[in-house]
Amino acid sequence: MSNRSMPSVALWLAWLPLLALSASCPAKDQPVLLWGDTHVHSAYSADAYLNGNFSADPETAYRYALGEPVIHPYHGARVQIDRPLDFLVVSDHAEFLGGIRTIHQLGINTQGMGLLDRLTVWFSERLFNYALRDGYGMDVFASMSATAMNPRERAAQLYAGKAMSIPGQGQIVSTAWNELANTADRFNTPGRFSALIGWEWTSTPGGANLHRVVFTNGDAASAATYIPFSRDDSPYPEDLWRWLAQTSEVAGADFVAIPHNSNISKGYMFPETTLRGAAFTREYLRLRSTWEPVAEITQIKGDSETWPALSPDDPFADFEAYPFYIQAEPTPYEAHAGDFLRSALLRGLAIEHTQGDNPYRLGLIGSSDSHTGLAGAEEARFHGKLSWDSIPRNKRRNADGDGSATGWDLSASGLAAVWAKENTREAILDAFQRRAVYATTGPRITLQVAAHWSGDPANTVGMGAVLPARVDSSAGVQLRISAFKDPLGADLDRIQVVKGWIDASGATHEKIFDVAWSQPRALDEAGRPLAVTDTVNSETGEFENRFGAASLASVWQDPEFMPGLAAFYYVRVLEIPTPRHSLLDAVALGEPARNWPASLQERAYTSPVWYVPDKPGETQARTSSHRAPGASASTNETRN
Repeated sequence: MSNRSMPSVALWLAWLPLLALSASCPAKDQPVLLWGDTHVHSAYSADAYLNGNFSADPETAYRYALGEPVIHPYHGARVQIDRPLDFLVVSDHAEFLGGIRTIHQLGINTQGMGLLDRLTVWFSERLFNYALRDGYGMDVFASMSATAMNPRERAAQLYAGKAMSIPGQGQIVSTAWNELANTADRFNTPGRFSALIGWEWTSTPGGANLHRVVFTNGDAASAATYIPFSRDDSPYPEDLWRWLAQTSEVAGADFVAIPHNSNISKGYMFPETTLRGAAFTREYLRLRSTWEPVAEITQIKGDSETWPALSPDDPFADFEAYPFYIQAEPTPYEAHAGDFLRSALLRGLAIEHTQGDNPYRLGLIGSSDSHTGLAGAEEARFHGKLSWDSIPRNKRRNADGDGSATGWDLSASGLAAVWAKENTREAILDAFQRRAVYATTGPRITLQVAAHWSGDPANTVGMGAVLPARVDSSAGVQLRISAFKDPLGADLDRIQVVKGWIDASGATHEKIFDVAWSQPRALDEAGRPLAVTDTVNSETGEFENRFGAASLASVWQDPEFMPGLAAFYYVRVLEIPTPRHSLLDAVALGEPARNWPASLQERAYTSPVWYVPDKPGETQARTSSHRAPGASASTNETRN
């Protein structure tokens, strides 16, 4: 098939063989595409409350996701999402969950205290309330931020130390957790909207972001059997995984942990040794692959696919870079291979090559990390991360540069797309475990990927799967790809396949293939399509939606396939250039948005498909062995 855009009729013709294969399956077995956000914070998170979110509670978050109008927690205007979501996780920080809100609204319980302690509490409460009233909550938050130092040394200090606490903290956290879970149950409507119970584990030793969002398929009754595992319990991710394994049995529910913002992890999110500095053990590798089947590749704090220095042959590698660590003192940013998902996927091949298990066989999703309770990733309706940076005047704060991020450095991103059997908690978590998911930076681009051996479409797997072994693999890997634009968004620029592989010596490689693009388009000397026309008007914030395609498709076969070498393939789809939120703000303010691009190319990333050659006498593990207690075994053969 030629590398060009396909009209709608031709696109569907390309998919007819797969449709025919599935025609015998009942309709109820066909997956549905669901859109959601697994990473939203409410006023129950300490940093959200300190930064001005006094009112957007979990109920507000669910109502907004359902498409209802709500009141913005900072400026008090009525706001509403462009289109409702299908699922949402309110993922408030487990550390002192609900604590700042409770202190501000109810005060500290001084029952049983002596006079001096009561006076100390009285004085502290008033200082704290004055700080919040006068807008100094950000300063309080900054004082709580991580100290820049060696992450391993700091993790050891945190583990050996004792977490700060206040009187009644245990009861505060327990009450807040039960309120979160019960609110989720109240808004959960199987078949229409899934309100998933979850939290964020927030380990940031020495400013290295190691955060994970955790969510469950369980209900409030299940959640009542445990208190969320927090950084105060341990800063080490392997301790979180062990806790999940133990708690899953007690709670009668299952969990998924999602690493995010690996881009600011200082190389520690996807390392070659543990945070404790030890070599990987078989237990560590299997715990990680069991409990972390997916990772966030895009969100408000930037994109985590790759970095120009790590992928010098990728002209689209410099996308929504966010070079700012979560720490009290700004320090220069340095990109590491352990920070980015493409490097992690490559590193996983290398670890599997030497140790037999791949801890980084990861599906890819997007989510927002909104701290306003307001999910969504639309450039024209971007409410910022924190309450105070929701308006243009505040977003440009520090625009002249003091080493810290501004609201214009943040990204209006992203969304999680899930090919699930139905819209229920159980089906969504199952899809995450199978990696039948993909990420977008905001647009609702419909993506389907089917992989099989050339000439053997009967044995087809979807995104996130491992191709089944066959005796003769010399025929090569073939991908069937279709992409449809967001009906309310911009046209599509191109479809790319990103391939990573490991050679016989153990060295890893990557290559990008342009496999379909909008027409007409000239090609460069290497046969790649030239950049699509950028029509964004930097004076008005308008653009012309006429140089892309409404749909693209490709039947692509790896021209460089080698049967003895392990590889992965994921699909990246780019839109034509559209106005960035920083430009729209600048136009509204009547001033230039210096140092920020006027346009961006929104995109989608699919979960990879892996090829793992069998070793003599061995059968490689093809899927995660973990599943929910009492659940039946499932495979990732859904043609998503």
